[in-house]
Amino acid sequence: MQNSALIVAHGQPSDPAPAEQDIADLGARIGAFLPDWHIGTATLATQDGLKNARQHYEYKYVFPFFMADGWFIRSLLPKRLSEAGIEPVNILAPFGLLSRTQSLATSIATEFTAKRGWSESDTSLILAAHGSGRSPYPANSANATAAAITSAANFASVSVGFIEETPMLEEAARDIAHPSLCLPLFVARWGHVISDIPAALTKAGFTGQLLDPIGLHPKVPEIIAAALSEA
Repeated sequence: MQNSALIVAHGQPSDPAPAEQDIADLGARIGAFLPDWHIGTATLATQDGLKNARQHYEYKYVFPFFMADGWFIRSLLPKRLSEAGIEPVNILAPFGLLSRTQSLATSIATEFTAKRGWSESDTSLILAAHGSGRSPYPANSANATAAAITSAANFASVSVGFIEETPMLEEAARDIAHPSLCLPLFVARWGHVISDIPAALTKAGFTGQLLDPIGLHPKVPEIIAAALSEA
């Protein structure tokens, strides 16, 4: 039987169609690394997205394209998969918890710093993350990435600022010395990345470089393909 995986993201409830297409494009790029696999995609924000995916194939694995394993992964996703008739299934560790993802975050920051000719020891790095007022898991994931970068690189400081819990991004980005970077720990250029992160940085008077969200990096499909192969 052909190996199969369903890539699931939260999506964009206010405007689900573009996010659904983004994840479909990601699935195609993952499939290029796994020619013997069937790769499907869906977002939770799209009505009947999981049911539509189920109509096309029966999936062996589900890969959550999320940055943490909080309520969405632990409670909502299994419930929604069951309602769509996708069971039993192996739900893998989400993107944000993979060691390769933490290594990618380090590479993004260090390579950008080197390209600009900045010294790591003079550069401050802020990780912009979602956080949650109800669950510790999103913060744990972001803090683990910060710890991995701190261990692997030599930045003057590595800090985390959140959208939905303290320390808020505006607070974390205030009075940061230049040169400085802000790397969004988000999977796509959707709501928070488009509006909340730039707004918080502007309020903080942040004058550093805002990078693309980690989920847009060209190495992401290969990282996910490796996680599926190892499953």
